[in-house]
Amino acid sequence: MSTVAAAELDLRRFLRPGDRIVIGQACGEPSTLIEALIAQGRDIGGLSAFVATSFSGIFTPESTDSFALSSMGAIGSLRAMTREHKLGIIPCHVSRVGPMIEAGTLGCDVAFVQVSPADEHGVHSFGLIGDHTRDAVDRARVVIAEVNDQVPYTPGAGVRADEIDCAVRVSRSPVQVPSAVLGPTDEAIAKYVASYIEDGSVLQVGVGAVPDAVLRLLGDRRDLGVHSGMIGDGLVDLIESGAITNARKRIDAGATVTGALIGSDRLYRFADRNPQLRLCPTSYTHDAAVLAQLDNLVTLNSAIEVDLTGQVNAEQSGSAYLGGTGGQVDFVRAGARSRGGHAVIALPATAKRGTVSRITAQLSGPVTTARSDVDVIVTEFGAAELAGCSLAERTRRLIAIAHPDFREDLDRAAAEIQRRGF
Repeated sequence: MSTVAAAELDLRRFLRPGDRIVIGQACGEPSTLIEALIAQGRDIGGLSAFVATSFSGIFTPESTDSFALSSMGAIGSLRAMTREHKLGIIPCHVSRVGPMIEAGTLGCDVAFVQVSPADEHGVHSFGLIGDHTRDAVDRARVVIAEVNDQVPYTPGAGVRADEIDCAVRVSRSPVQVPSAVLGPTDEAIAKYVASYIEDGSVLQVGVGAVPDAVLRLLGDRRDLGVHSGMIGDGLVDLIESGAITNARKRIDAGATVTGALIGSDRLYRFADRNPQLRLCPTSYTHDAAVLAQLDNLVTLNSAIEVDLTGQVNAEQSGSAYLGGTGGQVDFVRAGARSRGGHAVIALPATAKRGTVSRITAQLSGPVTTARSDVDVIVTEFGAAELAGCSLAERTRRLIAIAHPDFREDLDRAAAEIQRRGF
């Protein structure tokens, strides 16, 4: 392993023309390596890069002219890239990214990762992101690691020093995602979602206004557990208050299991060498066999729109690509099948300042989650439990949680389904 300062990094020593790079995502983004790629990529030529999500703001239509960028969605700051048609979308579930890297379907000649300083055994923690990072390290010809002394050492996934070809020493704040500002709609949705979470429930939640609002309502619960693709700052309050103990989980008792830390310094300080936390790859966090062992699993995911039969679109609205497939399908199926569990899809009833209904007769984009997998849909007007319901009954239940201004039009659209029964 060679070690260099950030100012001395010359990617031409390690990269070849045409190389395919997999970059650590979310708050695990190696910002210094990305900046070097932006500055030096044109001199190498023909480079492409994959990043699953990005919150750094470093990727812009202008900064990525020297390489081709692709992703599984327009999550975080990548949305600006899709508006300028500078992001290639690879539709896939989070659980499939690692296997595709392993199989070579998603090319990985070079891995860019961010890690903590090594422990006494020479092992660097991936710190803030587990997911498919290990798969990228295993597959890559070259591993370049940004060793950041401000990254926490989290129990779980990591990389040995002898697996790193080039270590770039930095000291900079990792990417942070502050808690969302909550509005009355978020709080109204959260009350309906929270009613499905009981003592001993195991939670899968994302980050954002609705998840944050839900977590704030759970302080009176006992022995909650967590098995989630990501966690944010809101989990810290519940762990420190004793609401989250993970004591009743059939597997990983006593440990909060996650694939990503997406939050602020508060979360990162809490995570550092904390035995209550376990950072895992998606081959564990999203695995169907693992999830099947969790009773009382309540999963919470979002959507752009839901049609009258229960089909969920979490990706695209017309010509605008806004989200991604993520881990939604993996967790919807798991929550719906869990004994005592539920899979909740939550969304505001309207968009564009109340001018567009998000409960709609027809989707304006692709089907992310099939109606056969859907369990519960929640808006600020209530919860529609769809599992076991006929298509005709689904239309009635979904119209009941649509905004009142749109219910008459939706009733007319639903008439044919109700007449035919399909």
